[in-house]
Amino acid sequence: MSSERRFTDKELNGPVWVVVPTYNEASNLPELAEKLFGLGIHDLWLCIVDDGSPDRTADVARGLSSQYGDRIDVIEREGKQGLGTAYVAGISRALDGGAGLIVQMDADLSHSPEYVPEMLRMLGDCDVVVGSRYAEGGSADSEWDVRRRALSSYANSAIRMVTGIAVKDVTSGFKAFKASALRELELSSFRCAGFGFQAEVAHACQRQGHRIEELPIMFRERQRGDSKMSTGIVLEALWRLSLLRLRRN
Repeated sequence: MSSERRFTDKELNGPVWVVVPTYNEASNLPELAEKLFGLGIHDLWLCIVDDGSPDRTADVARGLSSQYGDRIDVIEREGKQGLGTAYVAGISRALDGGAGLIVQMDADLSHSPEYVPEMLRMLGDCDVVVGSRYAEGGSADSEWDVRRRALSSYANSAIRMVTGIAVKDVTSGFKAFKASALRELELSSFRCAGFGFQAEVAHACQRQGHRIEELPIMFRERQRGDSKMSTGIVLEALWRLSLLRLRRN
């Protein structure tokens, strides 16, 4: 069954927006756009939120838009303002654009666009879908070195313990939402500027009682560019999320 037949206007109740924060991802955008728009999903929009990339990522995104019916929306910000605020900006733009379903993912192709149709299909029975490395059947690229694996596993376990989130992969940046679920969240109240945003939004959805499902995925090592994960980022996220739970319990 093709994606075009699977997702109709009535089923979607609006267009599908894919929100992608970027910083120096100019070399990855052409392939990402080709793969996403090649899925055949009706009324798909790609929102690029770029934090002033020196490699002119925003210009590349604007240049690609005409190839895909001017359905690439670019938000260009001055300087690095953080992953969390980038997602808030992109999600807000998608909601303003009448999105029915919203997907968030990385630009570096570590999140394979091949999973997107299944994530959207699953939203027929839940409110949020998490692309999960740690659900049964999920995995990470064999090219990950020992340090990356250990850092990811530690961050995930520690954040789950601190926040009480039931999702197995709390740090996953690959998610799909019904727009109605995101409209119920106070996005402006989120405090995690970095990757801790992923746990914060999962925590908020859980508190709202939204049904969350996990789709096992293979997380791939980026082929181009540099990873932005570090021990310092993990520790900052844990500190902010600890305060978050204390304030909201």
